Amino acid sequence: MSGSFTEEQIRRYSRQIILPEVGGKGQRRLLVSRVLVLGAGGLGSPAIAYLAAAGVGTLGIIDNDLVEVSNLQRQIIHGGNVGLSKAKSAESFVRNLNGDVDVITYEERFSAANAREIVKEYDFVVDGSDNFPTHYLINDTCVLEKKPCSHGSILRYEGYATTIKPGGPCYRCIFKKPPPPGLIPNCQEAGVFGVLPGIIGTIQASEALKCILGIGELLVGRLLCFNALDMTFYEAAAEKSEDCSVCGEQPKITKIDAENYLEMMAGAEECKI
Repeated sequence: MSGSFTEEQIRRYSRQIILPEVGGKGQRRLLVSRVLVLGAGGLGSPAIAYLAAAGVGTLGIIDNDLVEVSNLQRQIIHGGNVGLSKAKSAESFVRNLNGDVDVITYEERFSAANAREIVKEYDFVVDGSDNFPTHYLINDTCVLEKKPCSHGSILRYEGYATTIKPGGPCYRCIFKKPPPPGLIPNCQEAGVFGVLPGIIGTIQASEALKCILGIGELLVGRLLCFNALDMTFYEAAAEKSEDCSVCGEQPKITKIDAENYLEMMAGAEECKI
């Protein structure tokens, strides 16, 4: 985007533009940026809302689920849309919020077959997915496509976020392999505190905006953990693994092959965060 802002844009983004680290140049950068949000659920809802409000020019939203009544306790953008596609519900929310934002919806499951074709079209990826196989698939795709990505996860009262950027430690460096099926209960079994995904998803949106703008310190090499009951944040350092199977010195994963994820998928249960 070049040239002047419209009067409406100046009013809409004024509190952001006056920030020295953003300014008009930064706002223009946001308006031409492209962010993919995987999952329009508990984490994706606040991320989508704040990215759209900030003026991210193109939002890709991928989700193949329908809105259920049980989602509304935490998936804040879907009110009144029970039974509608989550992707389409999210699109409607964004269009009502900010007409500057173009929305591309994918009403399909993110898979080895479509991962690279979708991800390569975006500048940043927000991982709001709800199972370990998809986390690994998103990570591997972003590493191979050299795309920065924010990972988030929640359960009960606790959540974490970390950011993957080319050259830094990736998700597989931190979590070398998924836990055995059944070891960690899903959200239907264990529950989730309604505001928790709002906090973690907003952190993910913040990471996306900072990365696009080139400001601040990202959660690269840092696992930010939050406990809502104690109201505490703490960090765990994450180091790059030289023998990582996707970003290490001699990677074993050099393409997105469905066989790499079959075993994980076999034991995966969606928790619809």
